[in-house]
Amino acid sequence: MKYLKSSLSLCALLALAAVPASAQEKRAITVDDLLAIRDVSSVDLSPDGAWAAYTVKRNDMDEDKTFTRIWMVSMEDGTVLPLTGETYSASDPQWSPDGSQLAFLAARDDLDEDAATQVWTLDMRGGEALAYTDVTQGVDGFEWAPDGKRMALLISDESDNAKADREAKANGETPKEHPYVIDRLQFKEDGVGYLDRTYTHLYVTAGRNEAPVQLTFGQRDDSEPDWSPDGKQIAYVSNHTEEPDDNFNSDIFTIPADTSAAPADPRQLTFNPGTDASPDWSPDGKSIAYTAQIQPELVWYATIHLAVVSADGGKEEVLTEALDRNVYSPAFSEDGRTIYFLSEDSGTQPVSAYDLRKNSIRKVIDGELAVTGFDLGPKGTMAAVVSTPAVPGDIFFSDKRGKLSQVTHTNADLLDQLSLSTPQFVDFTNPDGDTVQEFIYPALGISGNAVPPAILRIHGGPVAQFDYGFDPFAQIYAANGYTTVMVNPRGSSGRGQDYSSAIWADWGNRDFADVMAGVDKAVEMGLADEDRLGVGGWSYGGILTNYVITKTGRFKGAVSGASEANYTANYGHDIYQREWVMELGLPWENQSEWHRISPFYQIGNVTTPSLFIGGGADWNVPILNSEEMYQALRKRGIETGLVVYPGEDHSIGRPSFVADRYQRYVGWYDNHVKGE
Repeated sequence: MKYLKSSLSLCALLALAAVPASAQEKRAITVDDLLAIRDVSSVDLSPDGAWAAYTVKRNDMDEDKTFTRIWMVSMEDGTVLPLTGETYSASDPQWSPDGSQLAFLAARDDLDEDAATQVWTLDMRGGEALAYTDVTQGVDGFEWAPDGKRMALLISDESDNAKADREAKANGETPKEHPYVIDRLQFKEDGVGYLDRTYTHLYVTAGRNEAPVQLTFGQRDDSEPDWSPDGKQIAYVSNHTEEPDDNFNSDIFTIPADTSAAPADPRQLTFNPGTDASPDWSPDGKSIAYTAQIQPELVWYATIHLAVVSADGGKEEVLTEALDRNVYSPAFSEDGRTIYFLSEDSGTQPVSAYDLRKNSIRKVIDGELAVTGFDLGPKGTMAAVVSTPAVPGDIFFSDKRGKLSQVTHTNADLLDQLSLSTPQFVDFTNPDGDTVQEFIYPALGISGNAVPPAILRIHGGPVAQFDYGFDPFAQIYAANGYTTVMVNPRGSSGRGQDYSSAIWADWGNRDFADVMAGVDKAVEMGLADEDRLGVGGWSYGGILTNYVITKTGRFKGAVSGASEANYTANYGHDIYQREWVMELGLPWENQSEWHRISPFYQIGNVTTPSLFIGGGADWNVPILNSEEMYQALRKRGIETGLVVYPGEDHSIGRPSFVADRYQRYVGWYDNHVKGE
């Protein structure tokens, strides 16, 4: 297989991304600025390639809520127009096949406080949005049919409790609180809570306000519908194993979309024992591209590959084993000769293209950037959401010659006022002789030859990577006089499967060695004061922080966010019963392994003042871990603190809590690292 270099100039890209600075003096970024930044996502190009619809999320500090609004931008001159209102949230914009309408999801709670999420459409000639669906329990997802007259819908079953609550409200009664009756192996989900026997299935509706017809059934969830080009079939993802709660074996299925006939049995196309997902039909309808995780025994350390299979079934062909990088969001080109996809590669997140004739890969959008989403247009054009260290995320357009240009400047007025830190991307050698990479964001406002204090910021995952996307924590630390050291240690993605799986059942050893070597490199470069170091992160970043403080006293202060510590206590309490058993075995049969890697049992070594924070409703990494660490350090007389955000799951969302979290990190470091 050949690998072709991108023709895109990085310098040209950054020049395009730059916004002309005003004459006023730049200032340091603040927490208020971070909350004022608007997040761009979900780009969708119109069929003629003239306009891109996208979403913009903002924080409303007065209501302490977030709102997401749909906009569109002209690919020709950058004109931006709002399409939905500011008083409700809208998501998932999708143009109709003829471009005459734009559909989206919204729960119009501005009209009805109990409104369920429905599909809405906007006539692009003008007028108000109109409801397309009227589903009692709401719609979870949708996709236009090629004829523009039908839609595939994802609808979750209405539970008996939800039905009883709805009927009580209709009768003017107060709904009763119901007990949770559990009989599933996987009985929790972060952001959802306890799980019952309701599932999400595929439906088709023949038009506005037409009753949806159910196509798929059973005690399993169906997702990611994709219409065949002729509109006769729908590909989708489901797990049809005997016990879906016990594995990650999703496959690609197809089912006839004819609602006039009796529901047909789905046809299974893939039989890989791992996770197959993200189906995309070829333009001729003969094959389907998808992603395949072919070594499920490696859980999250297994590489996600690009694959294809005939729409009639047959051999499943994995295309990117030699690439050895995670692949996401495959999409066929207009002529069917190329499959475009996102991937992770050594701190970047490019768009690449697989040439099916030459069996070669080239990067289409590449450089010191991270692409978080893209959509293909006519004649090889593309719109993408691109982030850089200085751009939180905006819409970029790639024309048919591959020339990339920035078309939205969503946060330009704010960014134009700010002085931001520009990272250095550094290679260094760890104690085992391996090459490790890191981003170092220099502190701002440091005078003369002074060496600033530094924060070791650790990413989540563990299989994830720091990339060239805008990093709010690095910028707020830099603004407050800290260098930020962001290592991609072993266990991270972007460096291949062996690199990711190096910490299999051995957390807190090789990755600990790597992040400490990254700190040493920053000290060696004169960018970090050896005697003024802090450490912290979120999720696995908090977990590795717990290992760090039990293994070294070099850090003056630590903030462990949404972390784990006593792994046995998590079994049956968090959402990872499958992953725990696959990596460590059953806790009552293999307790020595669970005990060995739990940092809680080394807490007697901790001397670092440590703050523990998390969401009170986090089923991903439950707050009990932070409570146990806090209790143990408090008992030992080590300075510690505990902050719990009520009602928040693993992703802290309430704007006031988001602001508070930034302030807690900086405040703890100011107190203990700087000694202020």
